[in-house]
Amino acid sequence: MQERNIKKGIFYGVSAYLIWGFLPIYWKLLEPVSAEVVLAHRIIWSFIFMIVFIVITKQLRSFLKECKKILHHKKTLLIIVSASFIISSNWLIFIWAVQAERVIQVSLGYYINPLMSVLFGVFFLKEKLSPAQILSFVLAGIGVLYLTITYGVFPWISLSLAATFAVYGLLKKVVPIRSAFSLAIETLIVTPIALIYLVIFGNNLGFAQGSFSINLLLISAGVATAIPLLLFGSAVQLMPLSMSGFLQYIAPTIMLLMGIFLYNEPFSIPHLITFTLIWISLILYMSTSLQHKKKAELKHQKSI
Repeated sequence: MQERNIKKGIFYGVSAYLIWGFLPIYWKLLEPVSAEVVLAHRIIWSFIFMIVFIVITKQLRSFLKECKKILHHKKTLLIIVSASFIISSNWLIFIWAVQAERVIQVSLGYYINPLMSVLFGVFFLKEKLSPAQILSFVLAGIGVLYLTITYGVFPWISLSLAATFAVYGLLKKVVPIRSAFSLAIETLIVTPIALIYLVIFGNNLGFAQGSFSINLLLISAGVATAIPLLLFGSAVQLMPLSMSGFLQYIAPTIMLLMGIFLYNEPFSIPHLITFTLIWISLILYMSTSLQHKKKAELKHQKSI
């Protein structure tokens, strides 16, 4: 039974990361619409979809209870509000970068993200690193620095995506809420702002006149956002954390290949060297983490 659950978890996890990997194609199709308008629609329709999902799955009472609990704890409310604005910023940078033909930089950002998350864990949660893990961070840093110096462009898109998602992950770790409720609450907080933006700045509320396909894509942005998140939420509960760690590199690998072969974005020798250094650092970090985990498990078994 446990093996069956793990297989199901891996299926959900792979499905989530495949959707995230191919998501740039979705935002690319919305290129005629500005990134800000796409973001506003993504927020609004994600909120609507999640509320419908919560009602259909008979979780409304639990959801309202969770909202009430958050409202009574100012610190928790502040963290959730911060998380909602940070993930909205991440979405905006992602959408803008894809539309501006920076898919390779987006890919680099999500390769860097796990390392950035661990770095934040060291600074804010006082987590310890081994010498090999420290070396992995040094290699990643050299890679980013090398790209900046030789290519002449600071990869702000990559670092912004990595940093915002790492901060978002950190806040979620401090205040753990089930994924469905989390997305619903976060989009609830920013939906009024998105609506005001569309009323004031969005011509015809951001909808494209005479383009059914564009309008359908805008409305479906909520589904495109929520489905992989719900799949991932189920996957995390069923499969080992180490497996989740490996699967997370599916999405940026797909994005990298799309950027090079589908959208013909420039991929120079400095890019190759930077990515190689980051791949080495990730392999080093993951292998060291797995070794530590195995040692801890053996130690625990001996103590029993």
